[in-house]
Amino acid sequence: MNSVLFDLTGKCAVVIGGTSGLGKAIALGIAAAGADVVAASRRLEDTHTTASEIEALGRRSLRQTVDVRDRSSIDSLHRSVLDSFGRVDILVNAAGITLKVPTLECMEEDWTRVLDINLNGTWRSCQIFGRTMMAQGYGKILNIASLSTFVGFKDVAAYGVSKAGVGALTKSLAIELAPHNICVNAIAPGIFPTSLNGDLVLNTDRGCELKMRTPMNRFGNVEEVAGGAVYLVSDASSFVTGEILVIDGGYLASGVNQ
Repeated sequence: MNSVLFDLTGKCAVVIGGTSGLGKAIALGIAAAGADVVAASRRLEDTHTTASEIEALGRRSLRQTVDVRDRSSIDSLHRSVLDSFGRVDILVNAAGITLKVPTLECMEEDWTRVLDINLNGTWRSCQIFGRTMMAQGYGKILNIASLSTFVGFKDVAAYGVSKAGVGALTKSLAIELAPHNICVNAIAPGIFPTSLNGDLVLNTDRGCELKMRTPMNRFGNVEEVAGGAVYLVSDASSFVTGEILVIDGGYLASGVNQ
């Protein structure tokens, strides 16, 4: 295959939630493939750090915070990107939180907060940046789903519901935006220790069970998500839309491992 298909030179990418964990790995992977990348999150210090790493790869970036719960904050990021780059070719929605609590004990405000960030935040960003992509006649949107998009995990119902919603949103948007030359896909990561889940994954019986259920018998490294992300935002995937790419070491394929 022609490697030019994976070349993102000249593209402008926005990675919301792109300053830590999987989002940062994706942001740096897209930058390494040639794109200018704006990695935004709520913490200004983290945006400065990640922007410097992107610039060290020879790409351009911005330093701006964003809160996906606040539509005006996303609008501000959107305007800044257009003012600086003139267009936006790629949007990655990687902002997210999790909550572990028995479903019948979950407080309504906690349930609402998880859905507002993980699902509604993705929807808001897709709306705002998607309109610009429609006007351009080109775009790539990549959302972050989860294994819990497909299967249930004990005591994380709000997270699972939000990520099931991300999967449905991805497919609906793919259908609606396909006539405008916009591809909308998602990645469903397996178990990757990050700042969001590291203690739970590495230091609990739950983490041991997750590893046992993964046929590769290990957790993923965040850099292992970047290749799939680059594929889905590059011209190599020009006829791929509405898909959820699972990167999980075989977790969902597994029945009995021993």
